[in-house]
Order: sequence, then structure tokens, then C-alpha cells
Amino acid sequence: MSRGKKLDLFIGANIDNGWAKVQTPKIIILSKEILEPSKHFLYFAKEKRRGKTVTIVGEFLLSKNDKTTTLKMLKKKLGCGGAVKENFMEFQGELKDKLRPLLLGTDFKFKNGH
Repeated sequence: MSRGKKLDLFIGANIDNGWAKVQTPKIIILSKEILEPSKHFLYFAKEKRRGKTVTIVGEFLLSKNDKTTTLKMLKKKLGCGGAVKENFMEFQGELKDKLRPLLLGTDFKFKNGH
């Protein structure tokens, strides 16, 4: 095999027998509507990433500047790292019990049970 050619492997799947390739990529629809904090209904989610716990809160329908200032304030009060991804805020660690009163203090609301 020369260095300029790519390796072509055939594993055995035959696409011609009723199978079809996915033509459209996954499209994420983000809401462009901006709401005030009292009209938000947030919820918590917990994920494991590389063995560490990440607390996810959302969905925040704020302007970009408001999201970054809210995230910065929360990270400073909690003493942890975090980021905004697709209108959700992610915080390093399991912080649901500490995060909830801080968000309630800034007029955000939560769905029932969260």
C-alpha cells in the first residue's frame, strides 16, 4: 500500500437492500424568544462526564449578555466552573441544593418537582 491511498474497508453492510443513508444532519433549534426571569420554568439535570458530575440547569431564554452575567454571578457565589451551552448552564459538581436558592433569589421559577 502506498502512502497516498486511503484504506478502503468493506465490513459487510449492504446499503442497497432497503437501507438508506441519512441525508439531513441533526438540526438544533434554539428559541430566539427572550423572556424575563420570572417567566422562566427551569429544571435540573445531572450527567456524568469523564467520571465527574455536571449539573445542568435550563432552559434560559435570555439575551447573550444577560446569560453571561448570570453565569458569572453564579460561578462566583458557588466557587465552581461552568459554561453556557445551547441555552443551558452547566456547572461542575453536584450543586442542585446550592444553586436552587440562588436562582430563586433572582426571580427564576422551577418546574414542579425540580
